[in-house]
Amino acid sequence: MRQASRAVMVLLILSSGMLSLAQTQTSNTPPRRLLFIGNSLTYFQDGIYTHIQKMGEADTPRLSIQADKAVVGGQYFKTLFDRFPEPRQAIARGYDVVVLQEDLPETTVADFREYARKFVGEIRKTGARPVFLMAWSYKRLEWISMDQIAQAHREAAKELGVDVAPVGLAWERATKERPNLDLFIEDREHPSIYGTYLATAVVYATVYGKNPSNIDYVPAGVSADVGVFLRRIAWDTVQEYKRQNPR
Repeated sequence: MRQASRAVMVLLILSSGMLSLAQTQTSNTPPRRLLFIGNSLTYFQDGIYTHIQKMGEADTPRLSIQADKAVVGGQYFKTLFDRFPEPRQAIARGYDVVVLQEDLPETTVADFREYARKFVGEIRKTGARPVFLMAWSYKRLEWISMDQIAQAHREAAKELGVDVAPVGLAWERATKERPNLDLFIEDREHPSIYGTYLATAVVYATVYGKNPSNIDYVPAGVSADVGVFLRRIAWDTVQEYKRQNPR
């Protein structure tokens, strides 16, 4: 990603008191410890990791989520794996779920597939569940369409047995239904607060298998009625994606 500051930013915030790798979740226990790996598409607008914690707090029953991140501005799977030790160091600490966000317009499908395999391999060594966050297409790099991004994720997910949070498809659905609701900021690449909130709801629905429609948390800048709309879009998209792409 091209950042306004042009500076590569490495953010790695891991809370103290980490649980042992041996303390893995049971099949009946919702995942509590999440790690997000990606770039500015993940960390803009205070980050999906921040909003997913607040969404969990507003759920019924309340879900206490520890969401950490290893995110590097301007990077993608290949560079995150080869040039930066922080993501792999974070994975090794042990989580219930690791959410992997690729920025496919910035890289190639071949590199995405190769490095998705590498990341998923590292994650599964710890017993964690990998989840792909399928991001969106944008105008600066139009060599690949949203349909092609979605297909690349479908193929990688099928090969590796990984769930996909279809955020980019939810963006398409929301834009069709409410074209005046702008999911981008001015650069037409990074998410507005609406875009980040929608992405959060899609990830929540994917990771927890729950309908977020009745969760009343909305961040500042998102009205209650828009929140209802975006959460409904998230759930509808996740359900449709699962029907069309059964595991």
